[in-house]
Amino acid sequence: MTQYPIIVWLRRDLRLADQPALHAAAKTGRAVIPVFIADETVEQLGAAPKWRLGLGLEHFAKVLAGIGSRLILRRGEAGVVLKSLIAETGADTVFWSRLYDPDTIQRDTAIKADLGALGVTVESFNSHLIKEPWEIETKTGGYYKVYSPFWRTLRDKHVALPLTAVRQLTPPATWPASDRLDDWQLGHAMQRGAAVVGAHVNVGEARALDRMQQFLDGPVETYKERRDFPAEPATSGLSENLTYGEISPRVIWHAALGAMERGAAGAEHFLKEIAWREFAYHLIYNTPHIAKTNWRDGWQAFPWRADNEDAERWRQGRTGEPIVDAAMRELYVTGIMHNRCRMIVASYLTKHLMVDWRVGQAWFAETLVDWDAASNAMGWQWVAGCGPDASPFFRIFNPQTQQAKFDGKNRYLDTWLAEGHAQPDSKALSFYDAIPQSWNLAPNDPAPTALIALAEGRVRALEIYKSVRK
Repeated sequence: MTQYPIIVWLRRDLRLADQPALHAAAKTGRAVIPVFIADETVEQLGAAPKWRLGLGLEHFAKVLAGIGSRLILRRGEAGVVLKSLIAETGADTVFWSRLYDPDTIQRDTAIKADLGALGVTVESFNSHLIKEPWEIETKTGGYYKVYSPFWRTLRDKHVALPLTAVRQLTPPATWPASDRLDDWQLGHAMQRGAAVVGAHVNVGEARALDRMQQFLDGPVETYKERRDFPAEPATSGLSENLTYGEISPRVIWHAALGAMERGAAGAEHFLKEIAWREFAYHLIYNTPHIAKTNWRDGWQAFPWRADNEDAERWRQGRTGEPIVDAAMRELYVTGIMHNRCRMIVASYLTKHLMVDWRVGQAWFAETLVDWDAASNAMGWQWVAGCGPDASPFFRIFNPQTQQAKFDGKNRYLDTWLAEGHAQPDSKALSFYDAIPQSWNLAPNDPAPTALIALAEGRVRALEIYKSVRK
């Protein structure tokens, strides 16, 4: 057996349990060199996800040190960095976990070919999904365009049990040099917002597993009925950890199956939400244009408005629609937004304000700590009407009726809106500590006036849609 080291190129898989690439490398008994590369895909991340990635790397470096290993950090074009590390260490094998957005697939395909031409063995693994996108097929062998039949097919598939946690990695005789994470300044763009958002993040595998167990021990029981109420702790909160691979989707899947077998009433509906994430990756793999252009045919001429002052008021949480503004402020303070509210704010932007969904997608990419290329592209297009929705454009969320239905006692609004409160909630006040000073906003500002009457916005949206269809 060759004694040359194996390089494990880490990406969105910062964990030890059910980590196929690390597991396979450890099983060989050879020296393993875990590496993270800050290439163009990292440099292009928005402020919040790049900062949160830095926290995940800092934590995982300590985890690896705890099992006698190290995390080597390098910056630059991934293919060039890997070739340099191979030359430095004598490694003849590179393992990595697959990702599925079009830019990453193009990069990884080219690197695999280049390294193969040098005689380097390259092997990739599924670490990010329950099933590979090509493993779920229609009866005719194509991909699914509708979620419900996709869910039924996935539900009936055998899902392998998670791999045990890696307990030890053989170190190389000599470690290659590593960059200092602080020198990368991954959190630079967060500026003063980092201190505010930092109080709300949940970093690392151990905390992710704890969060999952707490959810399955309690809130999962009423998940189906209460998950849409943004003031209630009714959801798992695991999207952040899934984004960086701090928990495996297979671990969650089997834990939720166990809860369902024990009779937890909401467990199956929770499984459906995990399947919704899988569906997003199914689509971005099979229809990669969903990441940047309208998914549905016939939408190229739709007269979306480009970025404008209304969109800026939306970003600042000053639309005059209380639940929209509360949600946008929750996002800025925590780096997360409740899923029901994501649909409300997206519908308001794309339908009441008629602003291009890509404007909203870009803001989420800048501010979400759980930003995910597949889920966010599909989510924005689903709401905007140009994506995979059985009733596309006619679903227009009314913020006022949504608020009355899901926050009838104003608990969510009171948490996040300072205007009109003699003693605003501390979370509402923290919004003003996080935002750019150039916004020139203060807690005692008058409540913003509505950008457009909701009925007027709805009528306008439907008339434009009908005219385009004609």
